[in-house]
Amino acid sequence: MRIAMIGQKGYPARSGGVEKHVEELSKRLGKQGHDVFVFCRSWYVTDSTTDKGIHRIFTPSLHTKHLDTITHVFFSILKAARLNVDIFHLHGVGPALLSWLPKIIRPSAKVVVTFHSIDRYQAKWNGFAKKILHFGETAACRFPDQTITISKTLTEYCQTVYQTETRYIPNGVTTPPSSVSTESLKTFDLEPNRYFLMVARLVPHKGQHTLITAWKQAKIKQPTLFQGFKLVIVGGSSFTDVYKKELIQLAGDDTSIILTGEQTGETLSALYAHAYAGVHPSMAEGLPISVLEAMSHGKCVLASDIPEHLEITEQYGLNFRAGCAESLTEHLIMMIESPELVTHVGHEAALFVQRNYHWDEIALHNEMVYKQLLFPVPLPQQSAYIRTQKIVR
Repeated sequence: MRIAMIGQKGYPARSGGVEKHVEELSKRLGKQGHDVFVFCRSWYVTDSTTDKGIHRIFTPSLHTKHLDTITHVFFSILKAARLNVDIFHLHGVGPALLSWLPKIIRPSAKVVVTFHSIDRYQAKWNGFAKKILHFGETAACRFPDQTITISKTLTEYCQTVYQTETRYIPNGVTTPPSSVSTESLKTFDLEPNRYFLMVARLVPHKGQHTLITAWKQAKIKQPTLFQGFKLVIVGGSSFTDVYKKELIQLAGDDTSIILTGEQTGETLSALYAHAYAGVHPSMAEGLPISVLEAMSHGKCVLASDIPEHLEITEQYGLNFRAGCAESLTEHLIMMIESPELVTHVGHEAALFVQRNYHWDEIALHNEMVYKQLLFPVPLPQQSAYIRTQKIVR
C-alpha cells in the first residue's frame, strides 16, 4: 500500500505526541513493505535520518501560529494525490478540516483521520480558532472513511457528541533498554533517582506553571525532605514563547528547577530511565505518550485526574486534583516520604503498559484498518484494540 501521513510536523519526531505517533507507526508500516509518505515542514526537521519504506516529502506552509498546519495539510494533500497514494491518513482535528478534499481529487483512495485530542480545550487558541477546531471535530467524525480515536474517553466523546462509531487504537511505547547510561545526566547536574520529570511542550494547558508553583510550596513546607531533589521539565515552546518566559520567571533563581528545552534520543531516554518519578499536570490530553513512556521505564507517574489520564493512571499511577497546586504539593511530599510505594507502582505500571500499549500491536491494527477499507473483509472477532477492548491487568 501507498500511505500518506499528513498533519504532523515532520519525521523523525523532535517533539510532540502526534509526531511521535506518526514516527513509530510509519517505521513499522515501512518494515512491512508499505510505501509510507510522511509529509514534513522544513522548519521542523533537523535530522536527516530515515528508515526502510519511509519517504519524507517536504511541502510548503505559512509558518504562523494559525496558518502553519492548515496550509501544510492543503499542499500535502495535493502532493499525495499526485503520488497516487491509496490511503490519506490525517492526524488531528485541525488537519481533518480538509479530510473531504482527497475524496474529490483522488476518489479511489480512502481517508483515515486519527482524533488525537480535543484541541479546542487548549488555552493557546483564541475564540475564533477554537470555533474552527470545533468544526474540525465534526469533519473528523463525518468525512473520513474511518475515524480512529487514541483513548476510550475520545471514543465515548465521538459517540456521545457526534454519534460516530470510531475505531479505538491507542498510543504506545517501545520496550526500553534494560540499561541506560547516566552520562547524559551530567549535562544538567542531575543524580539518578533524585529528580521528578515532566516531558511536554511548554503550552499553558500542560500545566507547567501549576507544577512549578506546587514544587516551590512543597520545598517551603518540607525543606529537609526535598534537599537534593530536583524538578526537571523537558520541552520547548509551540508558538508559546510568552508562556515559556513566564515559566522561566516563575522558576526564578531556584536552582532545583531545571528547564532543559527539547530533548530526544539517548538524552531523553536517560532522563526517563533515571528519574525518581514522573509528573504530568496537564488539563487536556488525548492519551499522553510521555506518561506511557515514563511508565514503560518503570516510573510511578503523578498525573492530574482528567479522564484521559485516569485511563492509565487510576490503577497504575497516582492522581491529584487537576489545576490544584495545593493537591499537587501534598502528593509530591507524600511520594518522597513513600519510596517503597513509588517503586511498587512504577513496577506495576511498566508491566501494564508493555502488555497493553506496544507500538508493534498498534501498527498492526492500523494496517488492518487500511486493508479493511481497501479490500473489505470481516475483521477478526477478537482484537486487542477495538472499542470493546479488555485491558490485560
